[in-house]
Amino acid sequence: QVHLVESGGGLVQPGGSLRLSCAASGVTSSLYVMSWFRQAPGKEREFVATTSRGGIRTSYANSVKGRFTISREDAKKAVYLQMNGLKVEDTATYYCAADRKSMILSQTWSQNAYEYWGQGIQVTVSS
Repeated sequence: QVHLVESGGGLVQPGGSLRLSCAASGVTSSLYVMSWFRQAPGKEREFVATTSRGGIRTSYANSVKGRFTISREDAKKAVYLQMNGLKVEDTATYYCAADRKSMILSQTWSQNAYEYWGQGIQVTVSS
């Protein structure tokens, strides 16, 4: 049974930083594509960042490129999202997602590609 649990969310002022963590259980995490998505109120869930199996490759949404960094520690079965320079428009519920199948890059951007999801964690950017 694969289980993903996010942590590290909260309230931060514009320009601030947060680090989200996703702890995985029931997996050999190195075999999984791990990604972050987010969903703002009234909007569809959108891709944020992904890291390939083994962490060889990463990809980011244009809206977060240069501000967010995804990383993984397979020995700890964890994936992280370092968020710097936060903006009000980054306010959303952030979700960790994982899947074991091999994907081309464009597939990793689609929520439909992932079998496993965390419960989500709130990030609010406000002054």
